[in-house]
Amino acid sequence: MKKTATKTETVDKKIKAIVDKYKGDKTALIAVLQDIQDACRYLPKDALTYVAEKLAVPVSRIYEVATFYNAFSLKPQGKHLIEVCAGTACHVKGGFNLLEKLERELDIACGDTTKDELFTLEQVRCLGCCSLAPVVRIGGNIHAFLTQDEIPKVLKTYKEM
Repeated sequence: MKKTATKTETVDKKIKAIVDKYKGDKTALIAVLQDIQDACRYLPKDALTYVAEKLAVPVSRIYEVATFYNAFSLKPQGKHLIEVCAGTACHVKGGFNLLEKLERELDIACGDTTKDELFTLEQVRCLGCCSLAPVVRIGGNIHAFLTQDEIPKVLKTYKEM
């Protein structure tokens, strides 16, 4: 008779290593989730179940944390996260036009990931760079005073990375 794998056995080795690093410390939940997000580019369901088991925290609590902070994603993200600022200064200076141009260039809607999993497009309320408006952040890099005409060149740079 074939033995079926338990949920713990099916969790990726890198997830196990991340959880083990924190030695069962419940207060490290956010740090554990951040490390998993960095390693996987999102929070897989089986990883969250594993974290709940190993930290002795209810799965519902883990989902509360994972859905409260917008830094976490429950669906796969692209290699490069594109965040278009929608704060007042960026909006007034045409940030919404940048978002529309990115949607056309990438052939995705805001909140989606490209088929090749290279880019995820998000809109954020404010990046804190109002004097540089309009601003787009890609993979942590700020692109200030960005125009629609510059977008193809900027995207090409990230495609080559």
